[in-house]
Amino acid sequence: MPVLPAWLSEQLEFTPISGPIPNRGLLQPDINMFGLTYLQQISDANLRAAGLHIEPGLWAVVPRTSDPGEVPTVVRLASIPHGTAIVAQGTASTSGAAPDIPDIGIKPFKIGDPGSTSDLPEQTLTTPSKFRTSGPGLTGITQEMVNNPNSVLRSAISGQQISATTMLRVATDDTPVAGGGIANTAFLKGTVHGPNADAVSVTSTFWLETIQGESAPSQLQYSQTVLLNFNGLSWPHITVGTLRKPR
Repeated sequence: MPVLPAWLSEQLEFTPISGPIPNRGLLQPDINMFGLTYLQQISDANLRAAGLHIEPGLWAVVPRTSDPGEVPTVVRLASIPHGTAIVAQGTASTSGAAPDIPDIGIKPFKIGDPGSTSDLPEQTLTTPSKFRTSGPGLTGITQEMVNNPNSVLRSAISGQQISATTMLRVATDDTPVAGGGIANTAFLKGTVHGPNADAVSVTSTFWLETIQGESAPSQLQYSQTVLLNFNGLSWPHITVGTLRKPR
């Protein structure tokens, strides 16, 4: 079952694809990928908002290729009803320990200049603002979570004995794998006057964790950053979660 703060409800369902996914090649001989489909649904329990996030998608394993010369990779294809579709590709690795989850921040910055972050009054929960959820909508949310959303992940595994972690890190840009991309509807992309909320990049890390005494991963954690460009700034839209496989 999901391990979530009181204000969120999340379901993540996976369905294996029963056979190979053939890719025809010209310079590179044909390859077969293998994968699964998924459906992620998140709602805001405080505000009773059922459609906070709905995402159908697919994960696939791509074998080593010679042209282009790439190591085995993983690829995630996703569609978000807000009006964005992504192809994110990256690598997988496994360690015999708990994950090393870095700090992460939500401060916006000048487009193209991540070092030029801006401090906004809405980032302080004790500061009233009509531009931020308030009152009952903030039930269970702390200032630490706002300052560093990944602190929620570290708190969830505090005290656990994790014996192995498989990490999947994928991105829509050419790092670390050439390929991928992101597309938005006209509403999000905007006009010559500027975008409404143009999603320009997605970077996400998933940790599949095996608890000591278990033979296979039973816990999934993830941290995802979507950069939304509008009003001359890049706004990090960060989502994190910890889920456990039903027994």
